[in-house]
Amino acid sequence: MERVERNLTISHEALALFVRFWLTATPALPDTALRAAQATGQERYDGYIEALVRRLAKGQCLAKELAEDVTRQAATPHGDEKP
Repeated sequence: MERVERNLTISHEALALFVRFWLTATPALPDTALRAAQATGQERYDGYIEALVRRLAKGQCLAKELAEDVTRQAATPHGDEKP
């Protein structure tokens, strides 16, 4: 149960942080650009859902990937990191 709670906390924090940055960094659109932006947003959302379905079908887990990234970064001395 502790692992489930930890993973849920990580998921909530990641989503909340993303939304906060997105809301503060995304300017309002003029009415003339709204329809095109909505169409692009729908395409991106559809792609997001497809990617999510693929990841879930493969059993991929972002929390596990994040933990592996943190472990890898901790093992790499600063300055030796590759982008």
